Amino acid sequence: MPMNIVMPESMAGGTLTRWLKQVGDRIGIGDVVAEIETDKTSMQIESPYEGVLAEIHAPEGSADIPADTVLAVLHD
Repeated sequence: MPMNIVMPESMAGGTLTRWLKQVGDRIGIGDVVAEIETDKTSMQIESPYEGVLAEIHAPEGSADIPADTVLAVLHD
């Protein structure tokens, strides 16, 4: 079953600066998968799920990402 990692409400409008995991990597709950920057702060995105990173939908450098945008998809 696919599980989406999404842009948090608090980071809406940010820029995805770096992926720390790559397609094919096994991800655990709480693992940091990406870094997001806004005009005020830089934060890390943690995975709320466990699985294998199957797809990246927002490449590094993607800017002005709206809240709830799917950034990546994990599979079991």
